[in-house]
Amino acid sequence: MKYRKKPVVIEAVQWTGSNYGEIVGFAGNAWWLHHTSTPFISTLEGEMRVNEGDFIIKGVVGEFYPCKPDIFEKTYEPVEEV
Repeated sequence: MKYRKKPVVIEAVQWTGSNYGEIVGFAGNAWWLHHTSTPFISTLEGEMRVNEGDFIIKGVVGEFYPCKPDIFEKTYEPVEEV
C-alpha cells in the first residue's frame, strides 16, 4: 500500500546561533546549552544536538525535534495565518 502524509500545520523556529531568547520562548525547558555552549533539544528519542541553521519543530503532540534546513525546505512551506 501507499500512504500520503496528512497536511499538518507545524510551528518552527530556526536556530541562527544568536536567537537564544526566541528559542527559549518557543521550546522552553526542552532547550538548553551544555557547558560548552552546544545547544540540545529534548526529543521523544532523547537528547539531540541542534546545529546553527537547524529548525526546531514543535510536533503534533507538543514534542520538539531538530530538522536540517534542506529537509525542512523540502517538507514544509509557509502558511498564512488567519
